[in-house]
Amino acid sequence: MIKHLLSVNDLTREDVVRILDTAESFREVGTRVIKKVPALRGRTVVNLFYEDSTRTRISFELAAKRLSADVINFSTSGSSVAKGESLKDTALTLQAMGADAIVIRHSSSGSPATLTRWVSASVLNAGDGTHEHPTQALLDLYTMRERFGQVDGLKVAIVGDVLHSRVARSLTFALSKMGAEATLVGPPTLIPPDAPAWGATVSHELDPVLPKVNVCYVLRVQRERQRRQFFPSVREYARFYGLSRERVAMLPEEAMIMHPGPMNRGVEIASDVADLPRSVITEQVTNGIAVRMSLLYLMLAGERVPEGGGAHAA
Repeated sequence: MIKHLLSVNDLTREDVVRILDTAESFREVGTRVIKKVPALRGRTVVNLFYEDSTRTRISFELAAKRLSADVINFSTSGSSVAKGESLKDTALTLQAMGADAIVIRHSSSGSPATLTRWVSASVLNAGDGTHEHPTQALLDLYTMRERFGQVDGLKVAIVGDVLHSRVARSLTFALSKMGAEATLVGPPTLIPPDAPAWGATVSHELDPVLPKVNVCYVLRVQRERQRRQFFPSVREYARFYGLSRERVAMLPEEAMIMHPGPMNRGVEIASDVADLPRSVITEQVTNGIAVRMSLLYLMLAGERVPEGGGAHAA
């Protein structure tokens, strides 16, 4: 297995299958009364988050704790970073403390790759700028495979603020790698010029795409990353690209709705649509723990799941 996970492109198709299969064996741990196995006892995992996060940070923390690893949560507020400490000095401090894995989220693209130059620990990218978010893509693949039995051949519409979305990049790369078809949908101002090179098709109209897809993946409108106005108004965006009940009716009966969270209800997705049975947003969160357990186990303990499944790994 790879030492670092910086991008979906670091993984082969076989790596992805191994990660998803191992996640399947760990999924059962979350249903136990005592949600813990001793697979990473004695290992130390650091969550190094330079950006606010709820789902991703807690998911990695739970994943590490369920594997019996020691977990250190490092946030910039109240730390030496607030006093001006550089990423390099923070990294060297964590290295001196004996961290085995560092999960990093940073506002600057490329920060996880830079971190690998200073530490011997495995580095996992939990989102860097507008670059990538590989573990989100992997949990999304797991969720799709769980519903449809396979990813190969699926048609997925990724709708919304593609320009600022690290999730869109990672997921498009992952879908292409696994034989699925991705269509990026959004206004011209929110689709990067190089998007076709990611292995996806592009559409600026949502309605014609919906009847043809197995998955409608709705992206959050990231207003905090937008330094200029990319569309006239929120109301107009919702009118042309928001997933409403009327648009859900255009989807095939078996199609499911996904969103990486957090949601802007009433903007990219209607509130009642987010709560429909075909919306698997909470399942994505649950699956994220199993997928991140799988990654930490494979990167820190070894590639092969012991007989009886990863849930029984010692």
